[in-house]
Amino acid sequence: MIPAAFDYTRAASVEDAVTVLAGAGDDGKVLAGGQSLLPMLRLRLAAPTMVVDLGGVAELRGVRDDGDALVIGAMTTHDDVTKHPLVREHAPLIAQAAETVGDRQVRHMGTFGGSLAHADPAGDLPGVALALDAVMSVAGPDGMRDVPAGDFFVDYFTTALGASDVLVSVRVPKLTGWSTHYEKFHQMAQSWSVVGVAAAVRRSNGSIAEARVALTNMGVTPIRARGVEEALTGAPATADTVAAAAARAMEGASPLTDGTASAEYRTQLAPVLTRRAVMAAGGL
Repeated sequence: MIPAAFDYTRAASVEDAVTVLAGAGDDGKVLAGGQSLLPMLRLRLAAPTMVVDLGGVAELRGVRDDGDALVIGAMTTHDDVTKHPLVREHAPLIAQAAETVGDRQVRHMGTFGGSLAHADPAGDLPGVALALDAVMSVAGPDGMRDVPAGDFFVDYFTTALGASDVLVSVRVPKLTGWSTHYEKFHQMAQSWSVVGVAAAVRRSNGSIAEARVALTNMGVTPIRARGVEEALTGAPATADTVAAAAARAMEGASPLTDGTASAEYRTQLAPVLTRRAVMAAGGL
């Protein structure tokens, strides 16, 4: 299918992109890796009058150490994120999830920030960002602002980004002493999650000192499994403890029925994957 006509500009800087988007009003779209936007344009699910390409903005790429956190540029590809030594050392949950995104071609073109900004309920990285308490740095007409992951994902395919905003980078706290795992169930024909679980566990003296768990595709936004975390924190690091905690995975979840699975199927699947993710993260 042929997209509707639109104007195109290749931004020279973040400021340039914000200015062009502000001029386009609600009819502008940002082009990052294009793995989500281009299919939507072809199917006419999106019909912007202006597309702003961020591919030439070098400042949006790369990973840097910022003391107790990593800063990941929004235009850093999934493949680069997966392979980066800083990510693998200090935020392995991101690398584990990014390895499951799409296929090799998608991972070489798709971007970390683009996936977050797209906010697909079946996307793998929003849940990971939520579990890691990531903070999004956003540029807009009024300057820079920080948005915690818990406030960033607002609704179905909707984030806190305004029409003239550009996601610049993501700040991810280092999880020193933690172990992580991303568990995902998907159809073989495609790699979107039917359900995904991001888990991070810190053990101490045979107990689970802290735990972070977030669910993918169990609602219109990623969901932090607070009930699971509460049940795990301070409990003995045993298989029985994890199984009992995983049984609380549905607290706060509102799974949808779509072409890949029913809400009832997801309801049955989420506790199973939660148990597997936490067991793997906890080394049990």
